[in-house]
Amino acid sequence: MTTPRPATELSADEARRIALRAQGFLGTPDRKAGVRGVLRHLGAVQLDTISVLARSHELIPYARLGAVGRKTVEDAYWQDTHAFEYWSHAACILPIEEWPHFAFRRRAYRNRPHWNHALPDGTYDQVVKQLRTEGPLTATDLGGAKKTSEWWDWSGTKVAVERALMYGEVVCVERRGWKRVYDLAERAVPAGLLHDELDDSECLRRLVRLAGRSLGVGTRADIADYHRLKGEQVDAVIADSGLVPVAVEGWNKPAWADPAALDTPPRGRHRTTLLSPFDSLVWERARTERIFGFTHRLEAYVPKPKRVYGYFAMPVLAGGRLVGRVDPAREGRTLVARQVTLDGPKAIPAVAQALLEAATWVDCTDVRVERVDAPELREPLSRELARALA
Repeated sequence: MTTPRPATELSADEARRIALRAQGFLGTPDRKAGVRGVLRHLGAVQLDTISVLARSHELIPYARLGAVGRKTVEDAYWQDTHAFEYWSHAACILPIEEWPHFAFRRRAYRNRPHWNHALPDGTYDQVVKQLRTEGPLTATDLGGAKKTSEWWDWSGTKVAVERALMYGEVVCVERRGWKRVYDLAERAVPAGLLHDELDDSECLRRLVRLAGRSLGVGTRADIADYHRLKGEQVDAVIADSGLVPVAVEGWNKPAWADPAALDTPPRGRHRTTLLSPFDSLVWERARTERIFGFTHRLEAYVPKPKRVYGYFAMPVLAGGRLVGRVDPAREGRTLVARQVTLDGPKAIPAVAQALLEAATWVDCTDVRVERVDAPELREPLSRELARALA
């Protein structure tokens, strides 16, 4: 693909601020739109099983809106069929109006020749029939999710209902005790959206445009990664997506921007907060390093002796920069910072503020710091916390 010559050149700082505003961290948050507004603005909120302070899909709106109630978060996602769960960047909660855009992926799954799990004869039809008469149901309700205790050893019922989810015949309408709750798409998805009428090119064009809006500015790889598209799929539609080519200082690859993001210089209040490692601001490591000069890696699946920053190290955002990391835990009503990494003494007030707000949100009344990578900063951070808690 030949990229048109960019008409706009951005400094690295301008690109960073555009990205922050596009992700909801710069400027006044739309509190009236609340959690649903955050979901619609981002276009995808990643799910994950890990829960330290809270699960990642709860941390995403918290990071932008502050201490919104956790029940409020769940209700906003799932009540009134506002959202559905599907494979996007990973397993994600998506705004229900994006259902038609994933027709290309549903078709690809239906045409997939090989699967890792065998589907016993008749099981698929039986699961759909049971959901039709008894749904919504969990995999347990349908007869059990596993054949053995091994996580990968799915029962025929679980294989069937997950296949139906990928095909789009079944929808996950909520999570209950972290179990997916399934129902027929014909019942769960509004009639005006329940179709596969968009061809693959139109699906991809819309998803590329939406990813560009949510990122503000990004490279081909950034845009492809947002909904896990292939680079060549992006290449095929980006010229017609409405995004415009830009050149960004220090970026050694072509970039594209949302034209609306270029119209008004990004200004406003910066958010100070802990970020989930699965937050769309930082979920792509190369982009995070390019924009923030910050190396970020989830170490939950790294053997403990090899971890550098901790099990669930959460980047700390302050003043539009990533100024440190906190690996949190909870002991009763104490938020424990097991390991803290600070970008120098100037980061102490921001990290203390982020810890205190997070503690309040999860109903903790105290904060304890166990370890700081720069040992001489542990006491100043503890003093800052004690002063604020007093």
